[in-house]
Amino acid sequence: MNADESLTVAIANDPSNIEKAINETLGTLSLDDFRDKVVAIKPNDTTATADDKTACTQADTLRATIRFVKSLHPRSIVVTGGAGKMQTGDVFKVLGYPEVIESEGVEWFDHNQPPFVPVDLTFGPQRRVMVNPRVLTYEKLVSLAQLKVHSTATVTLAIKNMAMSYPAAGFYGSPRVEQELHPHNILVDKQAFLVGMLMRFPIDLAIITGHPAMIGKGPIGGKAVETGIVIAGRNPVAVDSVGAHLLGFETLAVQHIRQAAEFGLGVPLTPIGGEEGQGRLKIKGISVDAATKAFRKAAYGEAF
Repeated sequence: MNADESLTVAIANDPSNIEKAINETLGTLSLDDFRDKVVAIKPNDTTATADDKTACTQADTLRATIRFVKSLHPRSIVVTGGAGKMQTGDVFKVLGYPEVIESEGVEWFDHNQPPFVPVDLTFGPQRRVMVNPRVLTYEKLVSLAQLKVHSTATVTLAIKNMAMSYPAAGFYGSPRVEQELHPHNILVDKQAFLVGMLMRFPIDLAIITGHPAMIGKGPIGGKAVETGIVIAGRNPVAVDSVGAHLLGFETLAVQHIRQAAEFGLGVPLTPIGGEEGQGRLKIKGISVDAATKAFRKAAYGEAF
């Protein structure tokens, strides 16, 4: 991935057709290196019930993403899941993922289950994390996230979607926060942990959808609003910084985005300390201002 690709963020807005919005964003990106690769798609699958599926990636979003990735001619596609508060398979069923996965002819894998292997991290409060070894075989990782606020991470976007799912709940306990099986230090500084995980498990394609977005409270139990906004790019720091901006947070306000940028993991939308060369993303599709106005109109009823 060259510098131009890491600086490019595509934005679309189509509340009536999520597949069209996904195709519009992904179609502007250079993804030739996905050909003949094992591609893993990680949706947001934290928890869902028949009455409330709003905290997770919707089935039509997953289908649209799978279909676009197919057009890149990968060797194989696997939908990789690791739910935070329920068994992954149960969440998948509630969300309607099995029907999508079967009809699209791709594989799914629960990376919360054993076996487990230790992986060392070079940054953050937890310097070794237990994961299912299958995640180490993915050649391209797609983080398919929701546009949401988060009570302790500020936002939960592409970086957090991967980072808090890979630590296997089958080892640490479900939910991981209760540490019922094995203690850990992940929550001592969750934001730094997200950065350490991104260093070890780079995201090759970050996609954030506001279908729906969640405001007020998160990652679950907040106000769900349909925005039709899709943000995508090859660099998760750049993409997440745009998503955070729509939610009302600049780079300095979200510790893990700021730290990731300071470590050279990506360029955010807004500068850090006014440094030269920062905040110069190449936006394709609709502008950040247009996306912000559309988001605020959908979320708050006015584009202030």
